[in-house]
Amino acid sequence: MKLRIEEAVAVLKEPWSPVEIGWFNDQVIRLALFRGEYHWHIHEREDEAFLVHNGKLTIQLRDRENIVLHAGEMGVVPKGTEHCPKCEKDTYVLMIEPATLQSEGDR
Repeated sequence: MKLRIEEAVAVLKEPWSPVEIGWFNDQVIRLALFRGEYHWHIHEREDEAFLVHNGKLTIQLRDRENIVLHAGEMGVVPKGTEHCPKCEKDTYVLMIEPATLQSEGDR
């Protein structure tokens, strides 16, 4: 499977509305336009990986130091960690996560 990230980026218009662009094993690769700040949430059963395609992403964490990612950098939020992604400018992010993960969080 070959993915053309730029082609997927070109069709994304709505922020915080991930689209599935690839699958492997029980994992899914989602691409989303991040704009401003999302809401605080937790994934109780799944880790979540963020790979910044372009822009800068800050993943705010309640119980530890924030994760700041630039284009080409990846960070992982462990399951059970309350977090809130935010960015100052439009940022395109790939999320690599179990297919069962609900983007809006479990709570």
